[in-house]
Amino acid sequence: MAAAYTAGLWVGIIAAGAALLAVFSIVWHSWRNGISPMPASGPARRAVAAELLRLGPRGTAVEAGSGWGTLALHAARRCPGWRLIGIENSPLPFAVSRLLARGRPGVRFMRGDLFAYPYEDADAVICYLYPGAMNRLAPLLRRHLAPGACVVSVCFALPGWTPVRTVVCADLYRTPVYVYVR
Repeated sequence: MAAAYTAGLWVGIIAAGAALLAVFSIVWHSWRNGISPMPASGPARRAVAAELLRLGPRGTAVEAGSGWGTLALHAARRCPGWRLIGIENSPLPFAVSRLLARGRPGVRFMRGDLFAYPYEDADAVICYLYPGAMNRLAPLLRRHLAPGACVVSVCFALPGWTPVRTVVCADLYRTPVYVYVR
């Protein structure tokens, strides 16, 4: 009986330690990134997928800062001809997104720095970032995206770029989705 109690105690301690480590990881990377991973609303995800389909039946889209993967996974389901690549630097959201993507064709998540990713082969870049990250990303995309490539940004505008279209979602916050063409 004492051995079972001790084993249960150790399992509880290990589980609590793992949970604490997971929370610390999220907090640390949120502080470092300037924002925590936040899923887009359903209407915003649908608007992004509609914009990809407006570009054509197939292509390569990179989600810069893919968080938990919900936006890229939704786009992959709605846009089966598109190849979706999510870039995320926070280990726990990255691991969750990889787990959710298992067995799903057309979507892949990579752990890395969205500011170091080579965007040259992207037909579209999807962003749901914060203003500071958009400030850093704007000149990088201007240098690296091919002419005609599209940027679809949820909630925050891309500084120095003029959108060709702004979609206002029918969600609680009337989230804007900005569409740019390089």
